[in-house]
Amino acid sequence: MSIIWIRAGGCKYVAELDDSDISNAIWLSTPFKARINMLGDQIYFEMPLDAKMPEERQTVFGIGDIAYWPGVGALCIFFGPTPFSGEDGLPVSRYPLVRIGGIFGDCSGLRDVGDRQVISLERPF
Repeated sequence: MSIIWIRAGGCKYVAELDDSDISNAIWLSTPFKARINMLGDQIYFEMPLDAKMPEERQTVFGIGDIAYWPGVGALCIFFGPTPFSGEDGLPVSRYPLVRIGGIFGDCSGLRDVGDRQVISLERPF
């Protein structure tokens, strides 16, 4: 497991990534900056990776989950309902993604970041 910092909208969030090839490629790519896209309470941004993609994918996530979208080469962060969510309010992706980690604690402040703003991924040390 690897810890990363996610900085956006003047806030810092601490996240843990699993031991997958995708997570290792992200870790090695830090520091990394990108302009985000927002879709409901989901942030996604391009982050092409050269990593082995597992077959196991999902469309339903938890609040704070971080996933990778292999077909597009994008990292996704879920912090609330998406346009595809049901009555339970869980984030739902239209496309199957690979869950690779999650943010510790409250990440609802990501709602205030805004489309096309800068996000950065950093190593804590």
